[in-house]
Amino acid sequence: MSGFKSLVARDIRLALREGGAIGTALGFYLIVIAILPLGLGPDLNLLARIAPGVLWVALLLSALLSLDRIFLNDFEDGSLEVMIIGPLPLELIVAAKSIAHWITTGVPLALIAPVLGLLLNLDINAFGVLVLTMLVGTLGVSFIGAIGAALTLGLGRGGLLLSLIILPLYVPILIFGVGSVMAVIVGPSSFTASFMILCAISLAAIVLAPWAAGAALRMKFQ
Repeated sequence: MSGFKSLVARDIRLALREGGAIGTALGFYLIVIAILPLGLGPDLNLLARIAPGVLWVALLLSALLSLDRIFLNDFEDGSLEVMIIGPLPLELIVAAKSIAHWITTGVPLALIAPVLGLLLNLDINAFGVLVLTMLVGTLGVSFIGAIGAALTLGLGRGGLLLSLIILPLYVPILIFGVGSVMAVIVGPSSFTASFMILCAISLAAIVLAPWAAGAALRMKFQ
């Protein structure tokens, strides 16, 4: 486990040192949310109704911008090939890189969401639920994204292909993430039911995605 923890810490340090992927994701998130009220007009009731969906969609698109960086840097400098032939199982390598992506991208996006929610007149009672569901949901986003990043690794214009592969897989996370927040704001649906399904999706991604991404990486280096 020491190798696993060291790999997570290494990827976090590299992401923070570069800063480009994190800054791009946060900047895109801010721009989308800031521009939307200008396009829809000053109808605060309308903004409040669509706020959960808009925040979630913008978060998924923002996270998508940095997914290709999960493996790309290590692939380009040869570090990934060294890791694959090392003692740490490939599935644990994928899991470590996915967790590092979640910490450096998913967590900041989730924490900044309530601040951006103010621009959309989001009900203040939903702030805590919004952060909680996004923290859980972005775990699934990072692990599912690792599959697409592995499949498109080394391909020209892989970002477009990555979007086509991954975005349909994000739909269940979007539906139950938004549903959890809307249950708190308007009811009468149950928050617990939507949130538990969201947790189950992320848990399934944590368990299954490392195997799928690992198989894609093995094919890449055969």
